[in-house]
Amino acid sequence: MKFTADIADRFAQLALAHVGREYPNKLDHVMSGEVDVQGPRALHPIFYGSFDWHSCVHGYWLLARALRRHSTLASATAITELFDGVITPANVAAECAYLDRPSARGFERPYGWAWLLALQAELDQHKDGPGARAAQHVRPLAEKFAQRFADFLTISTYPVRTGVHSSTAFALRLAADYAEHNDGELFALMRDKAIAWYGGDRGAQAWEPSQDDFLSPSLMEAECMRRFLAPDAFRAWFAAFLPHAAEGAPISIFTPAHVSDRSDGKIAHLDGLNFSRAWCWRAIAQTLPDTLPLKARAEAIALAHLNTSLVHVAGDYMGEHWLATFATLALDGL
Repeated sequence: MKFTADIADRFAQLALAHVGREYPNKLDHVMSGEVDVQGPRALHPIFYGSFDWHSCVHGYWLLARALRRHSTLASATAITELFDGVITPANVAAECAYLDRPSARGFERPYGWAWLLALQAELDQHKDGPGARAAQHVRPLAEKFAQRFADFLTISTYPVRTGVHSSTAFALRLAADYAEHNDGELFALMRDKAIAWYGGDRGAQAWEPSQDDFLSPSLMEAECMRRFLAPDAFRAWFAAFLPHAAEGAPISIFTPAHVSDRSDGKIAHLDGLNFSRAWCWRAIAQTLPDTLPLKARAEAIALAHLNTSLVHVAGDYMGEHWLATFATLALDGL
């Protein structure tokens, strides 16, 4: 299963419909006085839609990815008009100014930070057109978040081992491509921190999922380590981290999650869990030798997770404003 032109265009249409939809909206906003009582568009002239700031950021990532993979897709003109009309130096300056507020130190940490850097890394791969222009404009904002990452990792003694936005493994993995190509010191700091946090982990029990998870704490940690370790080192680490994976244990990470109510925003997270597990299993499988039975099992389990949730990307706004991004990760990777 691949990120075909048809799927890319369908997902792009969903993103185009929500990145400019201001309400409903869940702000991450600290008000220090009456002057701070403002709506989403006033606070964030680019990333005001998609129910929340981070979902709007990765909605733009999805659009940039779809345009780069399939430049002739039916949505190309609409994406071009959106990027050129909204991602402007003035609007980026306003997004930067928001971060300069003293009360915004923890704004979107670390999930939104990582998605903004992933957006920059995706835009950097556009050689011309609206993506290349957007890459130039967004860069000052990316540099601010990169500095925040460096400052935060320096004082972070412990990882955050969750299956939601606070996950440090997901943040490091998502931001790694930007750091590797733009900030070698940050990339080294991320690598060293990942190894310090996760390098000694053995025999993961994988007591998951939790009801709100859209990430697998176990598999996300593994995918983070895969990104920062050399292949041989990763395979040795993974064999100790999930020593019974070849036998399909622990069964929790091999079994697609059941979603009981897709109109509930938190329960709808579980469709995202299926997609993020599929992404992780596919990426991990690529590092395994063909002779290892776990490789075929990982690929099959990834497909099972994809098939469970792919038909539910659209239908209710609680999932529709973000699930296509995670489906794209599962289909196309970072």
